[in-house]
Amino acid sequence: MSEAPKAALPPELAHGRPKGEQLQEILEAYIASLSPGDLLPSERALSNHYGVARMTVRQEIERLAAKGIVLRMHGRGTFVARLTSFSEDMRARGMTPGSSVLERSVLPANEFVASHLEVDTDTPVVKIDRVRSADGEPMAFERAYLPSARFPGLETEDLAGGSLYELLRERWGVVVESADQIVTGVALSADEAELLGTTEHRPAFLIQRTTRDRRGLVIEYVRSLYRTDRYDIQIPLKRGDRP
Repeated sequence: MSEAPKAALPPELAHGRPKGEQLQEILEAYIASLSPGDLLPSERALSNHYGVARMTVRQEIERLAAKGIVLRMHGRGTFVARLTSFSEDMRARGMTPGSSVLERSVLPANEFVASHLEVDTDTPVVKIDRVRSADGEPMAFERAYLPSARFPGLETEDLAGGSLYELLRERWGVVVESADQIVTGVALSADEAELLGTTEHRPAFLIQRTTRDRRGLVIEYVRSLYRTDRYDIQIPLKRGDRP
């Protein structure tokens, strides 16, 4: 993908305001007009365009990365961050993803699930339990709920080999756009530990995700348990020199 043209950016910075602050506002507004995976102008291009030091540009891009807005890839550039599936995440880590389906069923949503899916209680939902693996070893136990009326027949699909997000796009034309995600540290129960091939009371990441499409409608609610000895969450942080 080619680098975005400089003409799409404001021509210059205003006088009387900190350059870094202005640059971050400009980049955030610019990124909002792009799509996930789009390449941003290089640090050098931005530095030359606005007449600021490359270190200033780098600091502001790192702040955007810390917010999860962009993803920096060494030797390739800075990209608009994108929401990934488990399969995409594992491939990006250089691992081969896999799945073992434990349960696929349609059941009435209880109050908790209904609130996350933004549907009425007792609305039929598809429940999918899977053990997700990487390089053949258990990585996560995942329980997903999706509205049955929107994805008829989902409970009969073969979900062992591929990405659920790819299936939703190919069969129902639904594209994942955004998600709200909460990560909590928990201890595994005996049953959970057995599924993940580890021992009871071992620490795990509980990741809860509510995923939405381009219209803002909820696609799924997922609770995943990840082994902390096999999975790490990378969050770039930088302490600025401002008071």
